[in-house]
Amino acid sequence: MSDVIAGPPRGGRRGDSPARKDPKDLAQLESHPVSLRRIGGLFRPHAGRLAVVAGLIVAASAVGLAMPFLTRRVIDEAIPRQDVPLLMLLVAGMLAVTVVGSVLGVVQTWLSTTVGQRVMHGLRTDVFVHLQRQSLDFFTRTRGGEVQSRLTHDIGAMQSVVTTAATSVASNVTTAVGTAVAMAALSWRLSLLSLVVLPPAIWLTRRVALMRRAVTARRQRALADLHGQVEESLSVSGVLLGKTMGTGPVLSDRFRAGSEGLLDLEVRAELAGRWRMATMSVIFAAIPALIYLAAGLPATSGGMTIGTLVAFTALQAGLFRPLMGVLDVGVQVTSSLALFSRIFEYLDLPVDIADPAQPVELDPAEVRGTVRFEGVSLTYPGAGRPALDQVDLTVPAGTRLALVGATGAGKTTLASLVGRLRDPSAGRVSIDGVDVRDLRLSTLAEIVGLVPQETYLLHASVRENLRYARPDATDAEIEEAARAAQVHDLVTSLPDGYDTLVGARGHRFSGGEKQRLAVARTLLRDPRVLVLDEATSALDTRTERQVQAALDVVSRGRTTITVAHRLSTVRDADLIAVLDGGRVVELGDHETLAAAGGRYAALLAASEERRPEPALAA
Repeated sequence: MSDVIAGPPRGGRRGDSPARKDPKDLAQLESHPVSLRRIGGLFRPHAGRLAVVAGLIVAASAVGLAMPFLTRRVIDEAIPRQDVPLLMLLVAGMLAVTVVGSVLGVVQTWLSTTVGQRVMHGLRTDVFVHLQRQSLDFFTRTRGGEVQSRLTHDIGAMQSVVTTAATSVASNVTTAVGTAVAMAALSWRLSLLSLVVLPPAIWLTRRVALMRRAVTARRQRALADLHGQVEESLSVSGVLLGKTMGTGPVLSDRFRAGSEGLLDLEVRAELAGRWRMATMSVIFAAIPALIYLAAGLPATSGGMTIGTLVAFTALQAGLFRPLMGVLDVGVQVTSSLALFSRIFEYLDLPVDIADPAQPVELDPAEVRGTVRFEGVSLTYPGAGRPALDQVDLTVPAGTRLALVGATGAGKTTLASLVGRLRDPSAGRVSIDGVDVRDLRLSTLAEIVGLVPQETYLLHASVRENLRYARPDATDAEIEEAARAAQVHDLVTSLPDGYDTLVGARGHRFSGGEKQRLAVARTLLRDPRVLVLDEATSALDTRTERQVQAALDVVSRGRTTITVAHRLSTVRDADLIAVLDGGRVVELGDHETLAAAGGRYAALLAASEERRPEPALAA
């Protein structure tokens, strides 16, 4: 077998067996082949336990095969002869076989489940840690539901494959082989008859099973679509969008149509299941009937005893299900490999922003905070022009720099480079002369604090949301940061104070309140460099002045880089950099730039002409 499992050749015939497998699984394997050696590596640390599991499977199958032979002796010898000691011995043997088989099954399940859960735990943790290291660009182009699906559903399904499917395959193969040998030992004539009867019975059952699988797949897709509608339409944001857009009736009609389609598929799936059960019932009744007929005909009986007939029938009944399981191995293997492929695909994603191999040791407490951009350029993948183009800019320690410019000028992109949310395509960004790419990400996070434009709050208490920035922060430090961000009075006015639950994505707070909580959360870390990405853009005029006053206080002694949304907030900045087309076209303080009559003066005039109505507090 090749070391790499991929999809079938594109020129394969429609009648080939892979056509029965899920096309999505085959497409996944073709796009991201799976190495068997890599899968084996996951289980190598558990080789000892797996060997024990394999031994238990063989032992359980062998013990189970003793039952028909004990039954034959009971019927042919013990009962007709009224041999009570032999009967007691055989009955005790039957009970012992049952008890031993059950105990072996429990131990096997415990071992296989433990191994499977440990492997899945390792994979789940590795994927989570690896995704944490991915850049913002990955999460921008990837649906959040896709990430969650692979972390939870796919790995959960893989656990089922490892603990159930794998042991089931081994058990089915062992049982089928052992049963066939035992049947031949009991009666080779009836074994030959089984070879004639079993193939059409198996073919018919598989046909019904494939039909049911197709209906079930469609039902699962319909359920997924319905789940997606519920998630999108009945979330806080979805309900708000529906109410403001007046799309409630349209969404209701769409949900009703999806539910009706699911109703039809549910009925068809149930009928398909009933057809399968009916088919198997007919087969289970027909095969023993044919065996009894053969045993009763002089030409085929060969002097068969009643005990042999009963024992053979019991073995025959136990052969059908293992054979079906063995025939489904191909589908199970393809499904399991597709799941491994989806997980490995994420683990194989390159890390764009990673810790350096030999990091520079820099004590955050001794950082002065001089930030320098040297020949910085950045082009987003697929973009026609660079977002930043040869930017040279120095921000002395303790300086308040404001970045202004029209939408798309590159302000947020430039600010994001300081905390390594992205890396430049060319040039370097340094803090106190050290390239930020030479610092550990954890060290850089202690040095640079970022308040983004869009605030994200956890579904937890206010205290937990603030302590997220510094898990060891005391209650006094949390309250001090909240006061600095002008949000302490608001929090204490809530029914439970700092223990008040924020709610899903912080929807119980207004935009300005969430913004101030985000400022407090960042200030709790006391960074030497503070990056404010339009941190006051969601605030009304009065609250903006309060927060701006607080920011003026906390920015003293630290380097502050502000992406300005309103030019009124940057008049007191030490430096104002005007960006246009990814370049710094002007640099100076407010008075100098306003008097120069250049780009900044034009932006200032345009903002005064608009004269927007004051925003109201939410």
